[in-house]
Amino acid sequence: MKAIRRFSVRPVLPESLRPLSELARNLRWSWHPDTRELFRYADPEGWRAAGGDPVRLLSSVSANRLAQLARDRGFLRRLAMGIGDLHDYLSEPRWYQSAGDQLPAAIAYFSPEFGITAALPQYSGGLGILAGDHLKAASDLGVPLIGVGLLYRHGYFRQSLSRDGWQQERYPVLDPNELPLELMREGGGSPVQVELTLPGDRRLRAYVWQAQVGRVPLLLLDSDVEDNASAERGVTDRLYGGGREQRLLQEMLLGIGGVRAVRAYCRITGHPEPEVFHTNEGHAGFLGLERIRELSRYGVSFDAALEAVRAGTVFTTHTPVSAGIDRFDRELVARHFGEDGELPGIDVAQVLRLGMETYPGGEPNLFNMAVMGLRLAQRANGVSTLHGAVSREMFAGLWPGFDSAEVPITSITNGVHAPTWVAPEVSERTSRLPDSDLWELRRTLREQLVLEVRQRLYDSWRQRGAARAELGWINGVLDPDVLTIGFARRVPSYKRLTLMLRDRDRLMRLLRHPEQPIQLVVAGKAHPADDSGKKLIQELVRFADHPQVRHRIVFLPDYGMAMAQKLYTGCDVWLNNPLRPLEACGTSGMKAALNGCLNLSVLDGWWDEWFEPDFGWAIPTADGSGAADDDRRDAIEATALYELLEDHVAPCFYERPQRWLEMVRQTLDRLGPKVLADRMVRDYVLRLYAPAALAHRELDAKSAGELADWKARIRAQWPHVAVDHVETADSGIGSAELGGSLALRVQVALGELAPREVEVQAVAGRVDASDSITDPVHVPLKPTSGPDPAGRWLFEGPLALDRTGPFGYTVRVLPAHPLLASGVELGLAAAPPEGIASSEAAGVLMR
Repeated sequence: MKAIRRFSVRPVLPESLRPLSELARNLRWSWHPDTRELFRYADPEGWRAAGGDPVRLLSSVSANRLAQLARDRGFLRRLAMGIGDLHDYLSEPRWYQSAGDQLPAAIAYFSPEFGITAALPQYSGGLGILAGDHLKAASDLGVPLIGVGLLYRHGYFRQSLSRDGWQQERYPVLDPNELPLELMREGGGSPVQVELTLPGDRRLRAYVWQAQVGRVPLLLLDSDVEDNASAERGVTDRLYGGGREQRLLQEMLLGIGGVRAVRAYCRITGHPEPEVFHTNEGHAGFLGLERIRELSRYGVSFDAALEAVRAGTVFTTHTPVSAGIDRFDRELVARHFGEDGELPGIDVAQVLRLGMETYPGGEPNLFNMAVMGLRLAQRANGVSTLHGAVSREMFAGLWPGFDSAEVPITSITNGVHAPTWVAPEVSERTSRLPDSDLWELRRTLREQLVLEVRQRLYDSWRQRGAARAELGWINGVLDPDVLTIGFARRVPSYKRLTLMLRDRDRLMRLLRHPEQPIQLVVAGKAHPADDSGKKLIQELVRFADHPQVRHRIVFLPDYGMAMAQKLYTGCDVWLNNPLRPLEACGTSGMKAALNGCLNLSVLDGWWDEWFEPDFGWAIPTADGSGAADDDRRDAIEATALYELLEDHVAPCFYERPQRWLEMVRQTLDRLGPKVLADRMVRDYVLRLYAPAALAHRELDAKSAGELADWKARIRAQWPHVAVDHVETADSGIGSAELGGSLALRVQVALGELAPREVEVQAVAGRVDASDSITDPVHVPLKPTSGPDPAGRWLFEGPLALDRTGPFGYTVRVLPAHPLLASGVELGLAAAPPEGIASSEAAGVLMR
């Protein structure tokens, strides 16, 4: 019989054990070994049954065991030390408290998913794990972050396999009362609710649950509220589930409702209000609109409020794949922001203007969440150096007239939270172990993985319908003395799960090599709606089921954080073979590297910028080589992968173990510090959060209004801005000689603009065969006279000839204002018309 109602009965802890509840409710235990060990000692069997979740453990521990612990003086001493250590961690000054006087009082960090721990399954893949690591590192550094997300009652799906290898999904119900969460309440005890207005006089209400991630509060909005209608109640049912309207409502709740939840949290707790709002991917982009609405209540115009909001907003794009960006039909968005929808007082046309793809190559009827994110943020970044460059090309249409290199999207390469992902056996001293000890440590970690794989594989086959009697072969799966390669990630087509199967006979020879075999551990989930991804999984599973190789290659279903922590530590090599440059960053290889695992990867994402032969191997790619056909490209790159495994990776492991161990040491000592989330969060603080906070403080309502008016005037006058004439003169030692200079004189028409409102630049550098300037230098020119009778102003300045070889320059005019993040911000530039040229000096191209 099924229960008609479900609720949780919490244990009553003896007074001396009350600190256990506080330790369990702060997710710092997920990366603090001493706290986990304390809970493990409290009830070893219960700890294993609870999957390492202290909240579940405390809900099941027996009264007799609690009584024993309450009398255990040794345990009580450890408990007192544990809670004291947590209090010190939460209160003592850390890096942020001494990093500068102008840092923001608080930062709100919005993300659709957060991977903190397997005990709080609110993530699907890399975006969520990155967000979780961001929060943990911020906590360790003392950064005053407030995380904001949604609480999905079914989380992301749990994956299993059918007998024939087809992915199966199930969605177990998550009860917030059984998770490490607390319902946010008003002072009188009533639950906090945020509310959105929907078309047709409907309401979307949400509770706010709080997880404590060390020092960082994480607010999760939950639409499963009894006062909601059935459809609205299910808005936060599943992560990335439902149709387009449900996705839109999720993103409205995340952005608009999330800001309202932050305001309630700060009001109730006294936490400083955020000065900076960080949008982790476009899903939370509507937060900017809610902040505009807040300002409009005080009589601030839309355009002025937009400027004030942009100043304090950071937008991070995570995908170079257009399919990874949410786009909605114009009519759907207009209906939810119309007269009877959200954001009263804001014209729906102004909302649409922020997200429509009104640029060359865009689809004018689609509302693009990433485009809105960029238009609502003064600062934006990609998540690796290569991804920054790809993003600048991808969104260059928003800044017409500028080379993609000048598009104002920078990059901060992702990092990973070492305490979460590093095996307890690996320490800062690991790289200094003698060869024999280091080799034995790596074997121990590999053996732990082998045992984990066998258990998971057995459970998977039982789910697939196999009888116990036919699974004896699993005891021989994998060998702790064989080179072990891991491949685990989401399964969109561009990550090429099955590239390794391109030449099956060759792969079988590698797996079954008599002296130098390899073994593969593979895992990954395809989106429930992605049948092509499911077919890739099925293809891999069917190969791994073959009796001739099933002891050397396995596919493990239900990839998640708990499995990942074993894979990263136990593998010798981490394989990554996406289609370059479609991997934005790819942090799984970073986690593996922190454990001494070597990377074997296409030069994409983070590996493109940090690869060195001492850290692993680069798989050659066929991009840009004429292999436009996907099938031919896969064939070329698969062959390169096989050759690396046969000729370099396996021989190094088996024949040159000292060289292998030296690569492990180099990975730990030189690569390890680069891939840390601490480094990443420091970069965000110093390069993006601090400048955004300063800009936010400068743009009060008055100055924001003045800036909006100035931008409107600039746009109106820009058609009258023109470069009329350019001339040069030798300024001393021969204009065509290194170390010389050219004196530039440029006549510019400015319409009704003043010279102080523009910057006239010389853009100079080496030129290629098509006269395109490479690696340009920008030299500002100064106004010297004007206007003349024709209304033109004269700008002058020297241009240094500091490079040999073909050299050229041009000039341009950009808007200039002290509150702009850069001259490119408005997307306006005036350049010489075609055909204009200055006089020429010998050996110098004047263009």
